[in-house]
Amino acid sequence: MKINRLLILWVLFAGSLHSTYAQDDKQVIRGNSLFSPRNDSLTRKDTVIKGREQIVTAKQDSVKKHDPRIATKRSALIPGWGQAYNKQYWKIPIVYGIIAIPTVLYFYNDSYYKKTKFAYEARFKALPVNGGDSSDLANIDPQLVNLGSADLQNYRNAFRRDRDYSILWFLLTWGLQVADATVFAHLKQFDVSNDLSMQLKPLFNPVTRGPGLSLTFNLKNNSGKLPVAR
Repeated sequence: MKINRLLILWVLFAGSLHSTYAQDDKQVIRGNSLFSPRNDSLTRKDTVIKGREQIVTAKQDSVKKHDPRIATKRSALIPGWGQAYNKQYWKIPIVYGIIAIPTVLYFYNDSYYKKTKFAYEARFKALPVNGGDSSDLANIDPQLVNLGSADLQNYRNAFRRDRDYSILWFLLTWGLQVADATVFAHLKQFDVSNDLSMQLKPLFNPVTRGPGLSLTFNLKNNSGKLPVAR
């Protein structure tokens, strides 16, 4: 009987030791990152992703947007200033070259308009029916001395017409350089990358054995935000 009691007590003691070691092994396994991810790793991932979001947002905020209204105002005030704002400096000489053409034509036509007008009026006053005042005939331009009143009148009208046209061309060229600065300022932020919503590409058609065109539509996410683990 004593032996049986000792055996029973030994079995109970061995069982309690085994259960204690089993619980310790379960706790060790649960603490291992392979079986149960730690909370600090999730927090670290959330922190990294949020940090990336903050960096992207900071970069977007730090980039100064290109405002087409500024280009329009500057080019309207000074020719070429809007092109300089768009960083298209090579256009500035072209702008001034185009504007210089009607400017030179204006001064040329205005100068000869005044000369022909003065010569016509001097010829007109020298006529006997108008009093025969020939005091201004000596001041006529040498190139116009041999011209009659009718010719001087025609030249005067032609130079005045060309002078007025040069003013219109000057205003037109000024407006064109303003429009150029405005349009290219809008296109400054236009998406020209490969990730477009619609692409037109050449292809080879195996059925007809000839060239063709492929029209591809891409649906892209415009949110621009990184996914955040929750």
